[in-house]
Amino acid sequence: MALADLERDEHGYLIDLNSWDENIAAELAKEEGISLNDESFRLIYFLRDEYTNNNANQPNERNMVKALKNDWPEKLTTKALYSLFPMGPAKQAGKIAGLPETKRKGGY
Repeated sequence: MALADLERDEHGYLIDLNSWDENIAAELAKEEGISLNDESFRLIYFLRDEYTNNNANQPNERNMVKALKNDWPEKLTTKALYSLFPMGPAKQAGKIAGLPETKRKGGY
């Protein structure tokens, strides 16, 4: 299924997170003007797992760093997450991961 065929909210977030796949992620990333790589997908899959298996948890950047630092190819910092998702790892990566829009601010 193509992104154009999926229902989205007024900010472009998918309504049904189960309609997401890596091709949809690539289309969403293109809309956002970013390129995805292995680290991007590592964060995206972490966010999806947190949401689906941890009571709809959408962690902030500090908690992302804490959770992923041991599984990252180099030293993980908040700055590194922003280099992947410049508009904010919580919101932008969450959107590309097919999750609902987080209503809180990211960061610390």
